[in-house]
Amino acid sequence: MLITENSALRQYGSTQRLWQGIPGIEVTPGGRHFITFYSGGKTEEIGNCCLLLCAEKDGDFGEPVAVAAPEAGHRCFDPCLWIDPLGRLWFFWADVPDHVLRAVRCDEPDAPVLRWSDEITVGDGVMMNKPTVLSTGEWLLPLTLWGQHVLGPTPEYPVPHLYDGTAVWHSTDNGENFALLGTADVPQRWFDEHMLLEKADGSIEMYVRAGCGICRSASTDGGRSWSPGTDSGLGGPNSRFFIRRLRSGRILLINHHACTGRNNLTAFLSEDEGATWPYRLLLDGRDNVSYPDAAQTADGVIHIIYDRERGAYQSCMKDALAHAREILTASITEEDILAGKLVAPGSALRRIASKLTVYEGPELF
Repeated sequence: MLITENSALRQYGSTQRLWQGIPGIEVTPGGRHFITFYSGGKTEEIGNCCLLLCAEKDGDFGEPVAVAAPEAGHRCFDPCLWIDPLGRLWFFWADVPDHVLRAVRCDEPDAPVLRWSDEITVGDGVMMNKPTVLSTGEWLLPLTLWGQHVLGPTPEYPVPHLYDGTAVWHSTDNGENFALLGTADVPQRWFDEHMLLEKADGSIEMYVRAGCGICRSASTDGGRSWSPGTDSGLGGPNSRFFIRRLRSGRILLINHHACTGRNNLTAFLSEDEGATWPYRLLLDGRDNVSYPDAAQTADGVIHIIYDRERGAYQSCMKDALAHAREILTASITEEDILAGKLVAPGSALRRIASKLTVYEGPELF
């Protein structure tokens, strides 16, 4: 259920949230920034909700403008923002125990008043990373079920056995309909937080969070069949990453580099279709920085979002409040990554988009 009324949104304000994390970002042609993340309760659990904030250009994000709130006994989590080729803003989130992906759409995200479509069910599973539009115009969605290897059948939300493997769904009619296209067998997959990339030769590569860091699978038939998953060699601490082709044709990867956990979040560039990554820029070297998402605007600026010290999974209120509980952004260019330092005017790192301080919500411990 999408909540947009100001009076109802107050219960989801910053003083009512004990923890927050797992963010996403999009920027409209008019320069309006949208970010999303989820929260609710004291950890990742039944009752979680997904929040949507917005800011004009470099302004403050403030409090939520919309919230995907769960029904009783449900959980809304892993939100994703995406502006489609028609300029429409999609707000996706996962819903358990139904194990489905929900979405609403704003056709005019630069309008003074945001108007949202009715909520739809996209498909079965979770999708926390942006869809990919192929050169054919077809949309591919990295949507998949988290089976027993992740959740296991639990009393809270037993996992249905609808399909196996890391999945790809698609739409051939600009999001009017969605269907399962194919699945990959990735032995070390973990939470299946995968992303898709169309290569210059027309093949598609799937990059999957895995025990080795990032595994890779390939398709030469538009995503219908996939090669067995193998270690990509890209490394990482078994955490979410981001990979996307930029307007220049280069490929951007955001991952943890030379890390001892979720630290050293770094942006990389490849000029040879991902064969090598010779250019890099350290975004944030601190511990507990994770889950990047990004969007590139027409001016070439790459807008990045990630979280730091979420504050979840703590044993008492004091421990939760001791965490930073920050959502941060960075604005960089390809020139910055090529130089290994900020060189472009206006580039910036470690900007705080949302930070929790005082907690005035209900007792949770």
